[in-house]
Amino acid sequence: MTWTAVLILFVGILIKMLTSPPSAVVAWVVSKYALHPKLDSKDITVTFNGKSVGEEEKIRFINYFNEANFLERYHIFPGSEDLFLNPDSNVIPFVINAKSKNKEINFFVYTYDEHIDVVKQWKKKIASYSLSSENLQEFTVSSSKS
Repeated sequence: MTWTAVLILFVGILIKMLTSPPSAVVAWVVSKYALHPKLDSKDITVTFNGKSVGEEEKIRFINYFNEANFLERYHIFPGSEDLFLNPDSNVIPFVINAKSKNKEINFFVYTYDEHIDVVKQWKKKIASYSLSSENLQEFTVSSSKS
């Protein structure tokens, strides 16, 4: 009799969790598939014009990147991926390389006067979107770091 009650209680809890999961679980699942994820400065490197930025600049840049407002996603048609990875522009991108476990994701951040374009590359996939962040648009790298 007691095993039946325990089993019924367990099944009830399981059904409740599946039908209305806790917000922490939902946030975790959503963050795994987010187009513009929050990055941890410990797990990444940031380069500009082929040179690594300083540790303090990296932390500041990543904080600005995390706080940026998502504007819109650009649709990439098959065969046009190279146009997003190598745009016809004089803007030198910041390159964020994020590694975690067996995943490697590269973000190419192009800053313009009115917005920021981000190209996210992982495995053989590419996604592109725009952000709004006054801090990122005004961000500069000090010339003392080589």
